[in-house]
Amino acid sequence: MWKKYYRSATLTVFASVFIAAPPVFADEFTDADLKKWQAEFQSVVAEGEKLFHSHLGSNAVGCDQCHPNGSDTHPETYPKFQKQLSKVATLRDMINWCIENPAEGEPLALDDPKMIAIEAYLTWERRGEKLDPGKH
Repeated sequence: MWKKYYRSATLTVFASVFIAAPPVFADEFTDADLKKWQAEFQSVVAEGEKLFHSHLGSNAVGCDQCHPNGSDTHPETYPKFQKQLSKVATLRDMINWCIENPAEGEPLALDDPKMIAIEAYLTWERRGEKLDPGKH
């Protein structure tokens, strides 16, 4: 009998706390916040565009020689199996492959601001495309 009473009392307490708790909302952002963050993002995209059109290796080959304006990069399809890497790869893996191979450069750390900028540029160029991971 006591076991039933304690279970009922416990459920009542939990229900009371749940009902009495204030609702939790996602953060609300001001227009100023959104403008500031969009400006920051656009500055990273601009840096990525500069890097994409520069020489990242030792042989004067830039990303744009194979991919003018980010064409045929399809960031919306990553992660996916990449034959060149013999594995399921991320966009950053493929960026590094291109830097190391055609450009004959040193790979970037995955969290390097240059890597993030290149990824932001490629993603920006393909904005509006639906995500389709794994597509070839």
